[in-house]
Amino acid sequence: MRIRLMVVALITLAAQASAAPQTWLLSVDRWGNSEHSALTLDIAGNTVSGTLDTWPVSGSIAGDHLRFTATDSHKVPHTFDGVVKGDSLTGTADYPDTSNVARVRHSFSALRLSIPEGPPRRLSYAPQSFSNSFTADLPPALVIRPGDIVSTHTIDSGGIDAQGHVAALYGNPQTGHFYVAGAKAGDVLAVHIRRLTLNRDYADSLDGFSGRAMPVSLASQAKELGKRVRWQLDRKAGLARLEDPPAALKDYAVPVRPMLGGIGVAPDFGFPPQSAGDSGRWGGNMDFNAIGEGATVYFPVFQPGAMLFLGDGHALQGDGETTQWALETSLDVEFSVEILPARPLASPRIETADQLSVLGQAPSLDDAARAATAAMVQWLGQDYGLSVSEASLVLGVAAEYHVATLAGRNAGISLSLSRARLPKAKKG
Repeated sequence: MRIRLMVVALITLAAQASAAPQTWLLSVDRWGNSEHSALTLDIAGNTVSGTLDTWPVSGSIAGDHLRFTATDSHKVPHTFDGVVKGDSLTGTADYPDTSNVARVRHSFSALRLSIPEGPPRRLSYAPQSFSNSFTADLPPALVIRPGDIVSTHTIDSGGIDAQGHVAALYGNPQTGHFYVAGAKAGDVLAVHIRRLTLNRDYADSLDGFSGRAMPVSLASQAKELGKRVRWQLDRKAGLARLEDPPAALKDYAVPVRPMLGGIGVAPDFGFPPQSAGDSGRWGGNMDFNAIGEGATVYFPVFQPGAMLFLGDGHALQGDGETTQWALETSLDVEFSVEILPARPLASPRIETADQLSVLGQAPSLDDAARAATAAMVQWLGQDYGLSVSEASLVLGVAAEYHVATLAGRNAGISLSLSRARLPKAKKG
């Protein structure tokens, strides 16, 4: 049996020796913490070359036994010894320990990714499972390339799909992750939301107020609130109406404006998986109602492939998500991505036809406002060449601060600038 596996592995790898380099998502278990890297391999006969992220790789292959060394920027070798079985690679890695005075052995595994060549494609992905965290520790749901147009769908924050079936655990389950071929730590990922479409005829919200929005004077009056409220979605007319309205709201109808409450990438090595209810520099449960059709959202990349997640569809949400839930529903989504050159991003950035926005996220509204201000000053400096003094003058006459969300563990403050009020001379 072992001889047959060796022959199959050798034939498979030899057949690909003259093809494009192989791409693997490699994970090293460093004392219980998974460190992920992109491994590319060129195989010529028994000789192996390539890169591990940016480190050069050299090695050899014999049958199903693959051995290679990746040399870091300090000329320190990291040696991998493993066995190939189909599209998986497992073995041990010999690393310097964290003090760089001894060596230690870690287990590793790798998954070979299929990255076709050619022009951008139209892809359709029907998720079979969902993630309740933003994490790098899941295999890719789909490998995509910049320029590919991807059609998929989300379920609602309670885990209910378009057919009304429970498809996942409540708590903003996300679709993904989507592995973006070529994206590496330090890059910027631009996600273009091409279409957001309602795919069912109802949404759920709550009555009441989130804790940050409720004064003490309302608390006694609101103690019976927090009940689920059903809204009917008229997809043809683009309106939402209460299913069982009180008399004062009998004719109340509001235009829908679908948006993604959750969108983000996997956080950096050293961070644990982040709850789909949390937010940070990686994005997450941002609940910012400008993240709708036509918007582009920019994220710093921390992991190979960026590892993009999206979910928590809303038919409509006012600033702040003051009732704790927006009009929670499932959505059909169409998106594409770009990889932009490396630059620091203090927060996610959102661009629409009319404005630029940043999102400050912190436990308090004061700190969220400070974070948003710093992020916009950074953007104006990078793209418009403005000094801190010059940026302050622009913000003084053009800044639009909004409470994006009050409902999560972090409060969110958005800071927007109308395109009409941006400096004319954009940095080249």
